[in-house]
Amino acid sequence: QVQLVESGGGLVQAGGSLSLSCAASGSTFSINAMRWYRQAPGKQRDLVAGISSGGTTNYADSVKGRFTISRDNAKNTVVLQMYSLKPEDTAVYYCFADVTYGSRGIRGQLWGPGTQVTVSS
Repeated sequence: QVQLVESGGGLVQAGGSLSLSCAASGSTFSINAMRWYRQAPGKQRDLVAGISSGGTTNYADSVKGRFTISRDNAKNTVVLQMYSLKPEDTAVYYCFADVTYGSRGIRGQLWGPGTQVTVSS
């Protein structure tokens, strides 16, 4: 059993900042890539930012220069720092992890339950 849980969502005014955390816990495992996605009502679930096992990052064009993704491998945690937030950033943010389980080295993908981010005008 491996689970992801997000924290840090909430309400913030436009121009403000917010930091989201995602922690993986459970049985023995290792995490490969970790990503943040978001989904607004009536829209697709889009990739926001990703980080590889080696720390290489990538961002959606819409958040470049405003969001920063980082990870702490020792804590199995990924953080999304969001700055200069806009109303269009309002969405449910989901944490994703590509995981290798220790028992047989099998691969798996898992999602967190999501956390709401609301940016007011």
